[in-house]
Amino acid sequence: MAKKVAVLAVNPVNGFGLFQYLETFFENGIPFRTFAVADTTNVKTNSGLRLQTDDIIASLKGHEHEYDALVFACGDAMPKFAENADKFRHIPPDGAFVNIKNFADQGKTIAGHCAAALLFDNLGIAQGRRVALHPFLKPVVKSCIGTDEKAVIDGNFYTAQNENTISCLLPELLKVLK
Repeated sequence: MAKKVAVLAVNPVNGFGLFQYLETFFENGIPFRTFAVADTTNVKTNSGLRLQTDDIIASLKGHEHEYDALVFACGDAMPKFAENADKFRHIPPDGAFVNIKNFADQGKTIAGHCAAALLFDNLGIAQGRRVALHPFLKPVVKSCIGTDEKAVIDGNFYTAQNENTISCLLPELLKVLK
């Protein structure tokens, strides 16, 4: 039986990255639900296409047990992370991102691309893990090990450098989700 995936989409989300995950899951019979990393289910892609997610990230809290994996679909990360740097450096223990930490604490599969590894690093869940991440972010990560590889699997962490390298990651991710 296929595993169920919670897909987090930032606002704005990189449509190319998000749709690669969703199409792959759909075509392979992997059940998933989308959650906006926002206060509303209405998000848009970085090209302006409006999307409706199934729910918001806050609704995921307490329901982590219903999912076997979590995918963090990045967006226009560089400007958004810079704009909200103080929030990512001091993530409150009861904040919405605690859901990601709960997934990691339970040893569930965690996947993402681009700045996902930076988020995982800031949450303290990727300590000592090798990760693929956007080249601009490599000097910023502190507790994980940033690489120049297109995709990296380290234990239950699956990361891709950016939306153009998700295809290098998906076959391996599918193996654990099917």
